[in-house]
Amino acid sequence: MSIPKEPRQIMINLMYLVLTAMLALNISSEILHAFKTINQSITQSNASISGKNNELYQAFQDNENQPAKHDRVKPYNDRAKQIKAEAQKMIAYLESWKDRIIAESGGYTDDKDGEKEIKAEGNIDASTLLLVERKGGDSLKQKLLDFRTTILNAIDPAAKSKIDKQLPVKVENPKKSDNNPQADWSTGNFHNMPVMACVALMSKFQNDVRNSEALAVQELFAEAHQSEIKFDEIAAIGVPKTSYVLAGQKVEASIMMVAYNKAAQLQVSPGGGHISKIQDGIAQWETIASGVGLQTVRGSVTVDLGDRKETKNYQFEYMVGSTGASMQLDKMNVFYIGVPNPITVSAAGYSLEDVSVAIPNATITPGTEKGKYNIMVTNPGEVEAAIMAKTQEAGVKKVGGQKVRIKFIPDPEAQVAGKNSGLVASSTFRVQSGVIAVLKNFDFDARFIVQSFQFSMLPKRGELIGPYMCNSARFNSNAQVQAAIERCKPGDKIFIEEIKAKGPDGKNRPLNSITLTLN
Repeated sequence: MSIPKEPRQIMINLMYLVLTAMLALNISSEILHAFKTINQSITQSNASISGKNNELYQAFQDNENQPAKHDRVKPYNDRAKQIKAEAQKMIAYLESWKDRIIAESGGYTDDKDGEKEIKAEGNIDASTLLLVERKGGDSLKQKLLDFRTTILNAIDPAAKSKIDKQLPVKVENPKKSDNNPQADWSTGNFHNMPVMACVALMSKFQNDVRNSEALAVQELFAEAHQSEIKFDEIAAIGVPKTSYVLAGQKVEASIMMVAYNKAAQLQVSPGGGHISKIQDGIAQWETIASGVGLQTVRGSVTVDLGDRKETKNYQFEYMVGSTGASMQLDKMNVFYIGVPNPITVSAAGYSLEDVSVAIPNATITPGTEKGKYNIMVTNPGEVEAAIMAKTQEAGVKKVGGQKVRIKFIPDPEAQVAGKNSGLVASSTFRVQSGVIAVLKNFDFDARFIVQSFQFSMLPKRGELIGPYMCNSARFNSNAQVQAAIERCKPGDKIFIEEIKAKGPDGKNRPLNSITLTLN
């Protein structure tokens, strides 16, 4: 391509190239929001794991404080305390990297609710500068390797190979590529990484540290008690291998007794999902992720101690991702007056237990499953159905919603012997008990009851009989009507008019007339 000679054309070409480059570097807000959701869920998971680790440390200390166990438990408890201290240092070190990267990108800004937000979530220069160009990633890599070594050195050599395979903290170099020909770990993880994604990755490393800490301390606790036949204090713990998954991905977790004997046989209730195997006192649990938000798994573990069986409950959580909040109307995109309207609601990043729905002038009843509700409405028109979610920071807030039409249930069709007009055998007509209201092609379980009607009969030879009123759905509610029916013959005509029926909304409705010819 020839280079233009005019300065103006050269400038236009340069502006076009700059604009193209800017568009190529633009990171979509949806991707940044996904990283933010992942970071929030991992942070929640880290807090949960930290709490369970503290319970285990306390159990360790309680065992050491028992005179009969002190000498045997203390060496293992000392190593557990060392792991706790190193884990805390590693958590603080990773947190400091978050602060440095955010500060390098421009720091924080206050949003409309007064909460701090990262000013430049999509900035890709800060991570590249600090962790790649200035070699900060090399220091981080070495810290992770040192922490892993500390964990493995604290474990009994006989169990080291097993723990080495299970330990979540791992440092694996990426494959060579055009952008990373040297397969450099720092380049593969942090080059051109948006600030929000880098923060989420640091949270993921913190999650690996907490899970590694839990695995190591559980192993130490087991080693300290493996010579015991009976346990004074035991606890069931579930440790998910993945704290955040997308719908359709496999979810795996290790479920175990804190103090166990390899010869002891475990019985595990999976609490959803299934147990793939039980070996050396550890049950492997897995399932396929479904639903959205924070999922809670609850079950129990039973161990045979010879003279008795001990059963303990366990619980763990994992986050299933999705995009946005949604409300599914289980029947159709409309609420009908007088009947329960079933809906299903969900919101990304929130447990179904924390998600609810708010609808003006409606009665909302929880369904039999999480996220399901029955809606009762009274006034026709249109309503805004808001999806609400509980948050730790702001209480309950709106996270989505949609407009829904409200209508009366359609009119049913009045029938006798399954017809509202045409020919009916006189013998068939004589055995009919009354008039019914049939609601056709309607998905809800709604019934209409005939309240009254006017009956007339024109014999083939004779004068009109009636009209007579019946104040119920049955012919025998008026003796004159019943007598006329008993005398009917082929060729007579039946007229049923002024039919009124009451539906679930409590209102009387006029229905179609019925004209039948007997044969």
